[in-house]
Amino acid sequence: MNIHPASLPDFLPVALAAALAGGHRIETLHEGVRTVWHVWGASDGPAVVLLHGGSGSWTHWVRNIAPLRDAGWRVLVPDLPGFGDSDLPQGCTDVPPLPEHLHAGLQQLAPQGPVQIVGFSFGGMTAALWLAQYPEDAQALILVGAPGLGLSSPQRTALKGWRHLPTPEQQNEVHRHNLMALMFEHPQSLDALALSLHAANVTRDRMPRRRLSSTPIVAEALPRIRARVSAIYGEHDALYHQRLAQVQEALPRWAPHWGQWHTVPGAGHWVQYEAADAFNAALLAQLGGVSRAG
Repeated sequence: MNIHPASLPDFLPVALAAALAGGHRIETLHEGVRTVWHVWGASDGPAVVLLHGGSGSWTHWVRNIAPLRDAGWRVLVPDLPGFGDSDLPQGCTDVPPLPEHLHAGLQQLAPQGPVQIVGFSFGGMTAALWLAQYPEDAQALILVGAPGLGLSSPQRTALKGWRHLPTPEQQNEVHRHNLMALMFEHPQSLDALALSLHAANVTRDRMPRRRLSSTPIVAEALPRIRARVSAIYGEHDALYHQRLAQVQEALPRWAPHWGQWHTVPGAGHWVQYEAADAFNAALLAQLGGVSRAG
């Protein structure tokens, strides 16, 4: 493994950059494919793995890492293969090839004691397939705004293309539209940091034609998962407009070892950013519901 000090985006606010100081950037390798992980916290602490959403990177979690670390967790945040700084596996066009790379990376990182995985959106799909394929890798899974349940809203979220636009200003206008259409409920949530994070992330998405999120791929994986499964969703998640109650009812039926559900009031899809304080409290409560004993 290659281990270096974590490199933070230069546009982070000073206080947030200070809160995220002290992390490490670790590269794991599987079949020639490099996965980049960002790691905070003591090496002997209980581990929580955070998987970001589609067209994202580890920075989907910038408002959540420090509270987890400060609560005693070792926080492991990869750039999923094909996103951020991680390599794209040859021929990979969607989620199915990703679990083997994450499994191999986790074995190389060798966390001490039990592991819990938190998957946001596309990362929730990835986490569900990961634990269906490698059930011993974690004792708990927390889904955050995960698609792939076969219950998506009939009100399709209309996103606009931006790559053809010639100037950053024009591209940013589309980014603002897309963030409000999919990620946020409240306009004030779309601050300069959110726009900068999103703009930096989408340019590094090398898996643009993903389609499996509109299938029941997660619903079909959940019965094979031995880990305890819980969920945190924003009240106004755009993926489940007027259908969130159906998600809340279905997940305990599909997951053999169901934990708990939490709705974050007033928040949209990117709930861990838009309502960070409420999300962090809910996440810490759900993580604390599983014994840290090995």
